[in-house]
Amino acid sequence: MTSLSLRVAIVGAGPAGIYAGNLLAGAVADRGGDIQIDLFESLPAPYGLIRYGVAPDHPRIKGIVNSLHEMLNGDDEAGRIIRFIGNVEVGRDIALDELHERYHAVILATGALRDAALDVPGVELPGSYGAADFVAWYDGHPDVPRTWPLEAQSVAVIGNGNVALDVARVLAKHAEDFRSTEVPDNVLAGLDSSAVTDVHVFGRRGPADIKFTPIELRELGELRDVDVVLHDEDFDGVDPAAAPNNQVKIMLRTLNKWREQPAGGASRRLHLHFWHSPVELSGSDRVESLRFARTAPGPDGTVVPTGEEREYEVQAVYRAVGYYGTRVSGADFDTGRGVVPNDEGRVAGESGLYATGWIKRGPVGLIGHTKSDALETIGHLVADAESGALSEPSVHGDVLELLEERETEYTTWDGWLALDAHERALGEGHEHTRERVKVVPRDEQVAASRSGALVP
Repeated sequence: MTSLSLRVAIVGAGPAGIYAGNLLAGAVADRGGDIQIDLFESLPAPYGLIRYGVAPDHPRIKGIVNSLHEMLNGDDEAGRIIRFIGNVEVGRDIALDELHERYHAVILATGALRDAALDVPGVELPGSYGAADFVAWYDGHPDVPRTWPLEAQSVAVIGNGNVALDVARVLAKHAEDFRSTEVPDNVLAGLDSSAVTDVHVFGRRGPADIKFTPIELRELGELRDVDVVLHDEDFDGVDPAAAPNNQVKIMLRTLNKWREQPAGGASRRLHLHFWHSPVELSGSDRVESLRFARTAPGPDGTVVPTGEEREYEVQAVYRAVGYYGTRVSGADFDTGRGVVPNDEGRVAGESGLYATGWIKRGPVGLIGHTKSDALETIGHLVADAESGALSEPSVHGDVLELLEERETEYTTWDGWLALDAHERALGEGHEHTRERVKVVPRDEQVAASRSGALVP
C-alpha cells in the first residue's frame, strides 16, 4: 500500500468541510501516511450553518458543535493536523489557483447560504424577505444588518420544511422566551419590539407531505402564549394510518390533536395552511397581500391547481423555499442547480479539485447525509493520490506567510478559542445568565480572535 504524504486545502469550515477533513486525516493515517489540512473559512469563526443557520433556541442541534470541536481540536505529535484559517475568502484574499499551487488537492465545501429564487410576480416588493437573510440576522451573522423590520402584524412564511418552521417559530415566539439562549443582544431587542400577532405558514402540498421533523413540529405546540391554528378542509382524505412512514404518521397525529383543541385565546397565533401554491405578491409600494392557487393531489404524485384562488392580507412575506449554493471564484458553477459540476465529488475537468456537502449535491439532506457525502468524496481523493493522479505543489512554504504579506487579518483555532471564551464570559455577565452571547460585528470577532484575550 502506498504511503501518502499530502497537503490539502478545504474551502469552508462548516460540517461538510470539517467532516471531510476528519475523514481524510483518518484515511491517510490508516495508510501510514502523513497529511496537513488547511481549512479556509470566510468568516472569523468555524462551524458554518451550525453557528449561523440553526435557530438559537435549538440547543440539541447545536450539540453537534461538540463533535466538530473535537475534530478540529485534536493534535498529533507534530502538531494540529487540521489547521483552521478564518476570515479568509477564497477569490478575495487568495485565489483558487494559488491554492492549487500550494496543495496536492483542494476540496470545496462552501455550502449554500443564499435563498433559492421564488419566481412569482411581486416577489421584489419591500416586505418580501428571503428566509436565509432572516436566519442570518437572528443568528448574528456579521455580514447582515444589525436591525430587522418587524412592524408587520400579519406575516406569511412560504415553505413546509424545517427552515420555514424555524422562521415561523422565531416570529411567533415572545422575545423574553429567547433570553436564556445565545441570541445576540441586538436580535433580542429587535424581537422585543416586534408587532407580529399572526404568522401564516403555507405549504404547496398536503399534511402528509410535510418536510419538517417531529421535533420541529412538536416545538410549535410548546410555544408560550401562541395558539396553533389549522383548517379542517386541508385534512380531507388524509389518513395517518396511510402515512408513508412512522415519522409522518407521528406528525399527522400531532396535527389532528391540535385540530381538536379549542383556541386558547393567546396573544399570538401560528396558522398552518396546506394545499396553497403562491401566485402573486401584491401591494402599492410594499407587500399588502399574497394570492395563492389551491392545489390537490395529482395522478402522478404531483400537485395540480383546483382552479380556486385565495388571497390573504399580510404585510410581510418570508420565502423559505430552499437554499442556493455559494459559488467559489475560479471554479465552474452550474447556475441552474446551484452546485459545482462534479462526478461523485470529483469536479468535472479539474484535476485535484473536489466538492462535498451542499455545493456538491445541492441543499438537501441533514447532517447524516453530509457525513456519507464526505466519505464518497474522500474515497475518490485518496484513490487519486494513490494512483499518482495528483500533482505535486509547485509553491512551497506556509500559506500564512502569503496572507501576512497581504496584511490579511486571518484568524486561527486558538483565536476561535479566545472568541469562544469571550462570548461565554459575556453570557455569564449578562442580566440573565446564558451559555454565551454572540459577538456580531466582524471586526470585534477578529479583534477578540487575534488578540487572544478578552476585549472590552
